[in-house]
Amino acid sequence: MWQRLKSWAGALKREVAALYLATRDPRTPAAARWLALGVVAYALSPVDLIPDFIPVLGYLDDLLLLPLGLWLCLRLIPDTVMQDCRRQAAARPPAALGRRGAALVIALYGALVAAGVGWWLTP
Repeated sequence: MWQRLKSWAGALKREVAALYLATRDPRTPAAARWLALGVVAYALSPVDLIPDFIPVLGYLDDLLLLPLGLWLCLRLIPDTVMQDCRRQAAARPPAALGRRGAALVIALYGALVAAGVGWWLTP
């Protein structure tokens, strides 16, 4: 069972890396690009929608939201783009996307905070 879970987690990690590369591909539609950026940021983010210390529900968002977001992105992104991105992700070492992923998460949270402050301060 552990081996199967490790395999599934590795496949999910590769798919998130390929999805990140798809956001940078000009053949990816704009709506799919924005959704994919959100999914990648959520996957790399240390902050969860529901904190993991809450029994059952804490892990439920990771088990449902991330695969659902991936599924939706894969439906919106053309197959040829994803195949190319999967090949590129397999050729790159996993750490190559670490800094870029961290920068993406920081930029997304910064934009969300700025938007929230702007909304709150607007009369």
